[in-house]
Amino acid sequence: MNWWNKSRPDLFSLFSIAVALLVILFIGGAILAIVAGGLPGFWENLQSREVLFALRMSVVTSTLSTLVVMLLALPTAYALTRTAMPCKRAAGVLVELTLSLPYLLLGLSLLILFSSPAGKWLKLHGFPVVFSPAGIVMAHLLVNLPYGVRLVKTAFESADQRLEFLAQTMGATPFGAFRTILLPLCRANLVSAFILTWSRAMGEFGATLMLVGVTRMKTETLPGSIYLSISTGNNDSAMSTAMLMLLLSGGALFLSRLAAGREDQKRRKAGER
Repeated sequence: MNWWNKSRPDLFSLFSIAVALLVILFIGGAILAIVAGGLPGFWENLQSREVLFALRMSVVTSTLSTLVVMLLALPTAYALTRTAMPCKRAAGVLVELTLSLPYLLLGLSLLILFSSPAGKWLKLHGFPVVFSPAGIVMAHLLVNLPYGVRLVKTAFESADQRLEFLAQTMGATPFGAFRTILLPLCRANLVSAFILTWSRAMGEFGATLMLVGVTRMKTETLPGSIYLSISTGNNDSAMSTAMLMLLLSGGALFLSRLAAGREDQKRRKAGER
């Protein structure tokens, strides 16, 4: 009788399972809808010049923006976790503020900024942003930089600071401890952060739409290609492009989980020793 009471789920557990199943059905149904709509004409639409252009534009701009995000996020996260930076808590709140803002609003702020005299000066000196591919990178930066800082900051906070302290007591400079201790400790988490940030950049559309618009075969990314296809009634092409984005996102998630899994295995082995 006691065994039955222990093994029988309570009402709250049953409720939680029921809600979880509803959530899984809802998300799974949305994914299945993309697969069902995009799979029939996937290969044919994938070979079109427009989709290939959008794919190249998305990959290039997402990769460039993610590299810049990581280059900026590493020292920013270090300053927020390892230094006596003035007003550090307020700075952290300010950095993460854009995570809660609509992407259209972020794009509008960039449009105002680069339509100012400073933005016009940049355009005159060969760096146009508004309605140009460079604007896609800038939109990705504003959207994903706070996200990248948060991921890197979380990775740095989980690392054992005692090892860095020991290295510095033995004569290592702060940069030396950062390069030889902190970065290797967080390698897997940083790889995962890069992949997830890149995946977010591939799917960004709101800020990009506001700053550069969607010009066919000029500033057309994969989300922009879906938008244009739906606008012109070409639903087959839109679903095929959505299927392509689903595959890219799934692959990025798999690689991110793989990197995190290897890191967990290393920690378990280190704990066993």
